[in-house]
Amino acid sequence: MLGMSHQNFLLLDAFVAIVGLIVLITRFRVHPFVALTIAAGFLGLVAGVPTPEIIKSFEKGFGSVVGFVGIVLGLGTMLGKMMAESGGADRIAESLLGAFGRDNVHWAMMCVAFIVGIPLFFEIGFVLLIPLVFLVAKRVDMSLVKIAIPLLAGLSVVHGLVPPHPGPLLTISIFNADIGRTILYGLIVGLPTAIIAGPLFGSFIARFVRPVPNEDLARQLSHEPEAETLPGLGITLFTVLLPVALMLLKSASDIFLPADNAVRGWMDFIGDPVTALLAALLLSFYTFGKARGFDAKRILKFLDECLAPTAAIVLIIGAGGGFKQMLVDSGVGNAIGELAVQAQISPLLLAWLAAGAIRVATGSATVATITGAGLVAPIVTLVPDVNRELLVLATGAGSLILSHVNDAGFWLVKQYLNMSVVETFKTWTAMETILSVVAIIFIMLLNLVV
Repeated sequence: MLGMSHQNFLLLDAFVAIVGLIVLITRFRVHPFVALTIAAGFLGLVAGVPTPEIIKSFEKGFGSVVGFVGIVLGLGTMLGKMMAESGGADRIAESLLGAFGRDNVHWAMMCVAFIVGIPLFFEIGFVLLIPLVFLVAKRVDMSLVKIAIPLLAGLSVVHGLVPPHPGPLLTISIFNADIGRTILYGLIVGLPTAIIAGPLFGSFIARFVRPVPNEDLARQLSHEPEAETLPGLGITLFTVLLPVALMLLKSASDIFLPADNAVRGWMDFIGDPVTALLAALLLSFYTFGKARGFDAKRILKFLDECLAPTAAIVLIIGAGGGFKQMLVDSGVGNAIGELAVQAQISPLLLAWLAAGAIRVATGSATVATITGAGLVAPIVTLVPDVNRELLVLATGAGSLILSHVNDAGFWLVKQYLNMSVVETFKTWTAMETILSVVAIIFIMLLNLVV
């Protein structure tokens, strides 16, 4: 293969596919869904994936992402629509503005996301809170980027560092770390990291990137409510945070109850993201619907209206999942991970590099965390004095770095904020990289004192 090792050839193949994808979208204006599909096919063909498996691999990746994210987006968007129409989002926005002031509302968004994001998957937290971004931005006439970046930073950092998110939780078991200390260290590292990558970076980059909101989406999420009376703050927070509470119950039962316990089985069911969001949506039909004077016909109209703008988002995210799966099935992820493991460095930095390399290759923070931990675990046994909890955090920090076109989150943020690919690199990709780098710096410093 051109005189190169198989590993180097795979790396070159991935590089060409990613560059080609960016060129198709930015230079030739090919729709991202089509461009991702073409890039995935090219990658599979050149990497030597058997031709019958190329389509299957893409379909598997597409289905695995849409099967979860598509449902979450649908339910979350409908809940967001009900919150917007009833004035619930308006009520929360007024409270945030009153508590933090108009000039500091971006700090409020980071705090809300950091707290709400602890038990929630990133995608769920995003779709639950994105109506606030649109509404607050409109209310205070502030850039979407300045408000959204702190929100994204708060959600992303806890997703990568703090249990009960799946990546950190599984890494704890791989490294045999203590979950309590991992949560404590994760919060100690995560909060200052989110501050730097969120409000501080967001305020800076908002001077250079000012996207114009998608009119259809903005109209659905930020227009003035139709309800004559706004819901109270308490009932609004109860409805929106119901999924958070149910998922916290699930996480607690998974930690403290045995696997065959009947109560844990029910907690796992009602705390599943889909069930939890569905429960909140059903509750919103009363709290944001009937109690605000809307009849069933009006509620149905709201739900029909809000789903149309999400169709393209679901397709693009699914195609991103297909491209990610092709990177995995072609062997690119393993090739990059092995390169990182060959480096002779500190176990903490090694875990960060291994997870980061796989994140860049596959686009999945969870896959990067779990795979990186698996690669590093045998080496760690030779260094018994390494702090296992910080090793979990280092792996999670690496899994956040350099989100780009093979990450479904990249396209989710791009489409909702109506940014170009280049603008998404300048904002979302840069923010994720800052999160990763700042987190490993704090982890290394914390390692000096614990």
